[in-house]
Amino acid sequence: MFTGIVTAIGTIESVEQKGDLHVRVQCPYDPDSIAIGASIACSGACMTVVDRGGSTGDAWFAVDVSGESVSKTAGGMWAAGAKLNLETALRLGDELGGHIVTGHVDAVGEVDSAVETGGSHTVTIRAPRALAPYIAPKGSITVDGVSLTVNQVTDNADGSCSFTLNIIPHTWEVTTLGRLSGGEQVNLEIDVLARYLKRMESLRG
Repeated sequence: MFTGIVTAIGTIESVEQKGDLHVRVQCPYDPDSIAIGASIACSGACMTVVDRGGSTGDAWFAVDVSGESVSKTAGGMWAAGAKLNLETALRLGDELGGHIVTGHVDAVGEVDSAVETGGSHTVTIRAPRALAPYIAPKGSITVDGVSLTVNQVTDNADGSCSFTLNIIPHTWEVTTLGRLSGGEQVNLEIDVLARYLKRMESLRG
């Protein structure tokens, strides 16, 4: 379980094909605080730590990424040199500063535009048809592991939707969202509460 509050940006140092992808990620954590078997959200995808090392501020951890995970996440995400938003798992007693995030990517969206507006950035993302019913104005959504609030939603003729976010300068600077531009793919996770409400609505109907 996560909150969508990114605690560091990691960089993929190396990728090896060992059946699954074996990915090593450089990060500024204390390696002694990373347990083997612990969960770390990597740009919204929950991964299990299988190895770690280095020193405080210059640590690394390794994860095995299945073919299923590769197919369900943004293209190019697992390439050497790629930047990842990192969040360690929520612990009992931690502040829930964002919203409840499971670390399971529901779909890949595409950035329509990212425009600076008065210091902040207005980002519009197209979500596939399957996710459209779960996205609502003032609702929560996770984009590449970052908890954000939806500003506006536009329903498209093909059943997909485009939603707009306002990203403040701090979030733009301390996450990988500051690298977004039109045409890029992003990992999306819908609000877990919206998921349950949609299920309840379908059963009532």
